Amino acid sequence: MTAVADRVISADCHVTEPPWVFDRVPREYRDRAPKLVRGADGGDGWSFGGKPPSRTFGIEAMAGRARADFAKSGLRFDEILPGNYDPDAHVHDMEIDGVDVSVVYPANAIFVYLEPDRELAHACLRSYNDWILEDFQAAHPDRLVALPMLPVDDGCGAAIAELERVLAKSARGAFIPGMPGRPYHDPSYDPLWAAAAAREVPLTFHRTFGGPPPDQDFDELVAQNVSMAGTVSRFFSGVRPLTYMVFNGVFDRHPRLRIVAGEVNFGWVPFWAQTMEQQYDVGAAMHDVALARRPTEYLGENIFVTGLDDTVGFGLIKSGSARLADACMFSTDYPHSVTLWPHSADRIAELTAGMAAEDRRKVLSGNAERVYRL
Repeated sequence: MTAVADRVISADCHVTEPPWVFDRVPREYRDRAPKLVRGADGGDGWSFGGKPPSRTFGIEAMAGRARADFAKSGLRFDEILPGNYDPDAHVHDMEIDGVDVSVVYPANAIFVYLEPDRELAHACLRSYNDWILEDFQAAHPDRLVALPMLPVDDGCGAAIAELERVLAKSARGAFIPGMPGRPYHDPSYDPLWAAAAAREVPLTFHRTFGGPPPDQDFDELVAQNVSMAGTVSRFFSGVRPLTYMVFNGVFDRHPRLRIVAGEVNFGWVPFWAQTMEQQYDVGAAMHDVALARRPTEYLGENIFVTGLDDTVGFGLIKSGSARLADACMFSTDYPHSVTLWPHSADRIAELTAGMAAEDRRKVLSGNAERVYRL
C-alpha cells in the first residue's frame, strides 16, 4: 500500500458478480432469479428470464489478460481473476497496483432495472446489495467502498426505504441508474435527494449503466452488441443530466446533495462549465429558476466525475482550469478492458508530472475522501 502522502483511491472499480450473488432471494423467487450459464461461444454469461445470455464475459473482466487476448466475450467464470468477485483477491490486486481504497460499482446486476416483474427485481436488487455489503465490503471495510443499487424507477418511497436499509449495513454511497424512467431533474426525486443530503451519502451513476436506454443505445446496452462508437459517446453521458439538474435548481433545493458521474473523464468539463456560464449570462429570459450560485460553483461541491488516464483533463488541471481539480476523482476501472491495472502507479506518475501537489492530492484521494467520508 502506498504511503499516506501519496494515497490513491480508485473511485471507479467493478465487481463481476459470482454465481451466488442472487442466493439471498426469497425461496419463492429462486427458480426465476438470474442464473450464470454457459453461452454458445463457450463463455459464461448471465441469463435473465431463462433466455440465453445476451453476451458472455469479456471486456468487463479483462484484467490480467494481455491486450492481444482482447475479445468482447467468451470468457468462463473460472478464467477471470478472482479479484472480480472475491474481496481478499480484490484487495490483493489493489496492493499490486498501489491503490489504497477501491469504490466498487456493480456490473451485470444492473439488468434488474429492466426486469418487468418488479417484485422479483426488488428481491434480486436486495440480494445483490446484501452480498456486496455483507460479503464483499465487510471483508475489508477500510479498503472497499461498495455501491448498493437503489430502485429509483419504483418511486422515491421504495428508493428511500432501500437507502435506509443499506445505510444500516454501513453503505457509504449508493448507485442510481444512468437511464432512469424519469430524468433526475424531475421534482418527483426531491424526497430522495433530501434523504441522501440529510444523511450525507453520495449518489452515483455510471455513464448509461442501468435502466431503459433510448432507441439509439438499445443495441449496445440491452442487446450487448458492444461498439467503439457507443463506448466513446458515453464519455459524454453526464452532460445532459447534470446540466438539467443545475439549471432546474436541484442543488439549490438540496445544497448538501452530492452526485458522482462515474467513468466520464473530465477533459470536457471546462468547456461544459464555460457553456453553462455563457448561457446563464446571455439567456436570462430562459432561466427556469433563479440559481443561488453561478453554474460553475456547483462543481466540486455538488457535482463530481471520475476519470482514468485523461491526458487532456490532467493537462487542463495543470494549466489552472477553474475548479477542475476540486471535481475530479481518479480511477483505475479494474477489471474492465481499459483498466490501468497493474500499471496505475506508472500512469499516475506520468499524468501528474508537473501538477501542483495539492491538486494531485485532491484528484488522487482528497475529493473521494470528502465525498465518501473516508
